[in-house]
Amino acid sequence: MKSNSLGQLILTGVPGKELDAETEKLFRRVEPGGFILFARNIESPTQLRKLIDDLRGLSKIEPIITIDQEGGRVSRLRLIGNEPPNAQQLRDKDDIDLVRRHGDITGRLLRLFGFNLDLCPVLDISFDDDADNSLRGRCYGKTVEQVIRNAGAFNDAMRRQAIASCGKHFPGYSAAKRDAHHELPKIERTRAELDKEELAVFRQFTGRGGSPNRPRAIDVNPPNLNNNVVDTMMTCHGWYPVFEPKKTPATLSHRIVTGLLREELSFNGLIMTDDLDMGAILNEYGLEETIRLAIAAGNDLAMICHRIPEIQNVHRILDTLPEDQIERALANVARFKKNLAPLDEFSEAAFRKIDNEIWDLRVAVLGEERAAIRSPEDGKRSPVEMY
Repeated sequence: MKSNSLGQLILTGVPGKELDAETEKLFRRVEPGGFILFARNIESPTQLRKLIDDLRGLSKIEPIITIDQEGGRVSRLRLIGNEPPNAQQLRDKDDIDLVRRHGDITGRLLRLFGFNLDLCPVLDISFDDDADNSLRGRCYGKTVEQVIRNAGAFNDAMRRQAIASCGKHFPGYSAAKRDAHHELPKIERTRAELDKEELAVFRQFTGRGGSPNRPRAIDVNPPNLNNNVVDTMMTCHGWYPVFEPKKTPATLSHRIVTGLLREELSFNGLIMTDDLDMGAILNEYGLEETIRLAIAAGNDLAMICHRIPEIQNVHRILDTLPEDQIERALANVARFKKNLAPLDEFSEAAFRKIDNEIWDLRVAVLGEERAAIRSPEDGKRSPVEMY
């Protein structure tokens, strides 16, 4: 095992809209496996593409370049263009062709800027559209069948544009009564309840029972593409007493990440943590314990979105972990990256064309009058950005 490969297990945020000298040195030292971009990184179309090109130029190994481009308020690119409809709006419109259009447009938009992974679709079921659990507006259905149908259509269309997908938030925030961005929610569901609802959805997106050599998002228009398979899975910061009697977030639970997701649900894609800078983790664990538990649980990528200078310490901690854990995670990252699609050429005109398609989709879903009203958070930065 080479020490300089350990950065491949880190998915890091980026401080600003361009690379400063100090950050560039840090990234060259650590060589993160991937970068996640937020509103703080976006100013204009040409600026964003330059930032992504600069990030790609820092590493010998092609990095993951990702973003949360779901629709509605969780759409980073609405800062420089139109806001796509959110999952709930698409659900309520009940037109599967519009969901597919959204996936297709999202895939082409992200490829134009140089992204290769979108952190969606959300696979949580909405038990309460008004619940304060971070899911408001982000769920494709109120039932298992609705989520599978709608999220599957989006997932299929986006992956056909060679953008990899991420199912989130395993095993589900649906029954959470608190927002994990601020504190660790206790999710008191029985195993029978989970099997009937939350896990019934996730099972459809793990490829359980399918071929381990199933087609992946990096193949453009592959034959027999399974629309109900995601390329990566994000684990959530919810405590499930049914799996862990002692207070433990799912992200850091070997029983959930390895026992449930890897072994029982047969998921062989890439597994990443949700942001380890969220309150549900920060309020409970120190950095070293967090990283040790996250990798031991079976996660392949540790996500650090905001405490960016800490990735140097994360790299140091990774160097102390058992070799079998590191080799497993490195192999999964390498397998995911092996055939990432090449970038599209960027042009302002191409962006404007796709942006017009987003507006047309928004009008088709919401109507002219409602389409003119953007999400309440428009133009604001909340204390915690949603993932």
